[in-house]
This record gives sequence, C-alpha cells and structure tokens, in this order.
Amino acid sequence: MPRFLRVLAPAVLLAATLAALIIGLMIGGAAAPRTLADPGAVVRIGLPIGRTLVNVAMAGLIGSVVMSVWAFASDRPETRVAMDLAAGSAAVLTVASAATLIFTYTDVSGLPFSGDASFGAGFAQFVTEIELGQLWLFELLLAAITTVLAFAIRGRRLTLLVLVAALTTTLPLAQQGHAAGASGHGQAVNSLLVHLIGAAVWLGGLLTLIFIARTVDRARLSLLVSRYSSLALLAFIGVAASGVVSAWLRIGSLDALFGTGYGLLVIIKTVALIALGAFGAFQRMRLIPRIADAERGARAFAWFVIAELVVMGIASGTAGALGRTATPVVLEPARDGGGKISPAEWLTGDPLPAPLTPLSYITEWKFDLAWGLVCAFGAALYLAGVIRLARRGDKWPVGRTIAWLLGLGFLFYTTNGAPNAYEQYMFSVHMIAHMLLTMLIPLVLVLGAPMTLALRAVEKRTDGSWGGREWIQWAVHTPYSKVITHPAVAAVVFAGSLWIFYFTPIARWAASEHLGHQWMIIHFLISGYLFSLSMIGIDPVPYRFPYPLRIVTLFATMASHAFFGVTLMTGDGLMLADWYGAMGRTWGPSPLEDQSIGGGIAWGIGELPTLALALIVAVQWSRSDDREQKRKDRAADRLGDTELEEYNAMLAAQAKRDERGVSRARR
Repeated sequence: MPRFLRVLAPAVLLAATLAALIIGLMIGGAAAPRTLADPGAVVRIGLPIGRTLVNVAMAGLIGSVVMSVWAFASDRPETRVAMDLAAGSAAVLTVASAATLIFTYTDVSGLPFSGDASFGAGFAQFVTEIELGQLWLFELLLAAITTVLAFAIRGRRLTLLVLVAALTTTLPLAQQGHAAGASGHGQAVNSLLVHLIGAAVWLGGLLTLIFIARTVDRARLSLLVSRYSSLALLAFIGVAASGVVSAWLRIGSLDALFGTGYGLLVIIKTVALIALGAFGAFQRMRLIPRIADAERGARAFAWFVIAELVVMGIASGTAGALGRTATPVVLEPARDGGGKISPAEWLTGDPLPAPLTPLSYITEWKFDLAWGLVCAFGAALYLAGVIRLARRGDKWPVGRTIAWLLGLGFLFYTTNGAPNAYEQYMFSVHMIAHMLLTMLIPLVLVLGAPMTLALRAVEKRTDGSWGGREWIQWAVHTPYSKVITHPAVAAVVFAGSLWIFYFTPIARWAASEHLGHQWMIIHFLISGYLFSLSMIGIDPVPYRFPYPLRIVTLFATMASHAFFGVTLMTGDGLMLADWYGAMGRTWGPSPLEDQSIGGGIAWGIGELPTLALALIVAVQWSRSDDREQKRKDRAADRLGDTELEEYNAMLAAQAKRDERGVSRARR
C-alpha cells in the first residue's frame, strides 16, 4: 500500500468525522446559543469534539488490541505496529478524556474556565460527588492505566490484560448514555455497551489494517483482511441491533423520527450504517480474493478502505452530534420528574409490573439486547462448528447440539423473560433466576461440550497467530485454570457463593446497580458452569475427582443448599428490607412470605438440577466400568487371558517347588 494512503486514511477519517459532527450539531440545534446558562461557543463545539475524539481513540485502542490478540502473529512486525497504535490511541484517549471532563464541568456549571479557587473547588465537587463527573474521572483514570499497560506490554499472553483494560474504558461511557433511575436504564446501558464495543472493533480493526499494510505482503494482507472481515460481521450485527434499540428508547414514535432534528440525525446514521454493511459485503465476497492476486488488487483495496473510512467518519460524527441533541423522549430519573411516583419507580426507575400470575411467566418479557446477542452468537457459532464437522465427514452427537441450544434458550428466557421482568420486585422470582443461572443452565450447557467442538472444528493456525483453538488449549493448561477447575475449588465457590452473596452488601449492590446486576449474572453462570464441568463435563480439564468422590461432593453441596434454603424459610428478618420491603407492592405475598417462598425454591426446586447431576455421574460411572471391562475383554481376545495364564503359571511353579521339596525330604 502506498505510503501517502497510510497518511491519507486517518486524515480522511478525522476530516469526515469533524465535518459530520459540525453539520449534525447544526441540524440537531446543539450548536445554537442557549437561552439560559449558555456556556459559550467554545464549550458548545469543544465538548462534542472532545467526546467524538474519545470515541475514535477508543476505537483505535480496542480494534488494534483485538487484532493483535486474534489475527496477528506475535513474532511479526504487524503485532508491534498494532500495539504501537494501541499505545498511541490510549494516550490520545487519556488527553481527550481530560479535556472532555473539563468541558463537561463548564457546560454543567455554566462557569467559564479559570484558575481561581472557586472554579477548582467546584470542579473537585463535580468529580467526587456528581455521578457524571465521577464517570468522566473514572474514564480518565482507566485510559491512563491502559496507556501505561499498552506501552509496557508486548507479550502475546499479557496482551489479554491490555485488552481487558481497553474494554473497561467503555463502561463509564455506557453508563453516561442513559440517566440512572430513568425508565429502561438497564436495557439502554447494555445496548450502548454493545454499540461502543462493536463500533470500536469495526473502525479500529480497519485502521489497524491500514497501519500494518506496509509490514506484510499481499498474500498475508489478504489473510488478515479475511480474519478482520469475520470480526467486522459480528460487530456490524451488534452495532445495527443496538442502534435500533438505543434510537427507539430515545425517539419513541415514528412522528418524532421524521419530525425532529434528533430523528433526522438517526436517519443519516442509519443510511451510513446500511452503506457500511454494503461495503463489508462487497469486501468479503469480491475484494479479499483479489488482494493476493495482483498489485492492482491491493491498490483497489486501499482506495476502498479510504471510501469506507469516509462513511465511518460520517457515522461517527453523526453519533457525536446525537449525543448533544435533545431527545424526543426525555431521559431523566423518575424521581426527578416532579410528579408523584411509586416506591418501585423511585428504587428501580421502572413502574411496578402487573400482578404476577402463572400466565405471566409466559407473557411478560423485558428484553436485554446484550444477553440476547450472547445467546444468538453462541448458537450461531456452535452450529457453524457442527456444520463444518459435517462437511468434513465427521459426526457430532445430536444430543450435544440439543443440550447447547436448550441451555442458550434457558439463558435467553432468564435474562429477557419473566424472571428479568419481576426479579427486581420479588425475591422469590429472583431466586428462580438464581437457580436457573447457577444450576440448570450451566448443567445443560456443559453437556454441549463447546470446547471439544471448537477444538475439533476450528482449524489449527500455522502462521504463528492464535485463533480460537490455540487460545482454548492455552487456557485449559494455565495454572489459573488448574485451580478454578479443580473439583474442590469449584464446589467451594459454587456452594459458598450463596452465603457470601446474600449475607453481605454484595446482594444490595447487585439489586440496585446495573453493573452489580450484570456481575451477578456472569458470576452465577461461571461458578455453576465450572462446578458442572468438574462433575460431568466432556470438555478437557486438568483434573477430575474419581466417581465415588464426585457423588460425595454433590451430596455435600446439596446439604449446603438445603441448609441455606431452610435458613431463609425459617428466618424472621427480611433480607434487603430497604429494597424488597420498600417496593410498595400491594399484590402477591408479603415481602417476608415471598422471602420464605424463595428459600423453598432454593431448597426444593434448586436441588433438582443437583439430583440430575448425581444421576448423570452415576450413569457415567457405570459406562466407565463397562468401557473398562470391554477393553479388558478385547485385550483377552487379542492376547489371551494374560492375567489367568500368569496366575496358572505361578501355581504350576509353586507346585514344582513343592514336589522338589518333598523329594529332597525323602532322600
């Protein structure tokens, strides 16, 4: 790729982004002076520019690290260039976050920037007491930490640490996208998080290809573009789906879509997104094969990328303008609305749902885009692996496929259905969700043997890079894996999590904070999956207990669950009284009765999956004995009964020794 194109590409991106941003601010009205507390033109324009630079720098950071981990070989210059890009992007993110923090304070306070004591005192209060200031301070600190890591780390495995740090920089931005305590806060935060990560991988990965193009030949570039294209497809799906959800939460009606400046910006961004989808389809179907064929193909790819970056810049700039444009649906916490609200709305931001009936478990839904995409991608990737094996002529048990899809179906229902709609308001429904997440869903997913499928279906890489197969093999054999998958550790975490979670402030954090709720879901899933994997898993782990000890472990965990359930059923004090006891719910059982029902669920219904585990262990034990006996039978058929022959030979030798002893005694 010519050198001037490598310089032109980021310049074109920034120019298109800034141009779209300025035009979008004028369309949405955010560039016009305010009638009250106008911060001035510098802040009106500087704040969205700073926020847009944050988004672009974050894309460069996340995209380059993802490509380093997934597509590039660590012993080639491509990885060094990508990590240099990551470090530079992280540094820009840090500076842009600091500038945006200052602009945000001047915008909120209405005070011009100055160095006097009153400005400093107000700024300190903003970053320590006001949620918006705290989030931008967290963003600044996370960006600074990531910058240090990106400059210091170059090893393949440690690059995962940089990736984790880079992904955490999206959390404060996702929290800002929707007012805490406003209706639909949880769905909006998860949707924006998917949007940010998807856009970062999409844009940042393309930028990375531009920068590393000079370090590889055409054949290598074609391969790397193909790998990027697979990531870009997943990112496109996530960005498109999250964009629809985010836009609908803020627009609310078709009239607002076509009759407001915000709606017009949404239409512009949608058109850009559709164009980018067409770019991606053309790139995957027509352009990638031509890159390696001739120099003309590589040049065509270069100009194609320039055009794609222009459209990406338009989308990024429009997104920045949307962030400063008033939404048709006012996003403010219910408690700040000025009207009379219910206690449930005060606590959760959402109104109390309709009374819970048996039919409600089918009819009531509260969709969560992030978990919906997790289930959809999990099913698609699993089926893709099964299809690849079938095309190769290998067989994969149908039962495992059914188990995996069934587990994902349960996960989708738990995170999008009635359990998600009612668990904030009723402890018993929360306990149903807990039992599904930590016991039933992991059990069924483990029977799907996803790691075994991936190891068989994913091709082994020979170019020095690590794909899914290589990362799984490494993860299975790490010292950390040996610890957390050890049956004793998995059992302690599985059983102990109940007590630690519900009898510490963690439960209140998970109930009231969106991040805490997501942590709860992930923790319960992982702890249950590791325990089921150590008991009945087909996937490889460093060590498993012998079958008798597995049965003992299962019954010990059953006893712990039973004791926990009885404790809740017989307790006369209400857990999380300032949450479940303060909802103002007038239907259904009282909060204390509901807690007792939850204890019964933990004791009774929660033990059913454990019994299923015990039955599966017993069946596996029996089959193991049968296989061992068949192995011995086959060996005997091949070689004769060696053990019996050796025993008979030993008896014959003993008899001869006895005869010699008798004859000597007679002489």
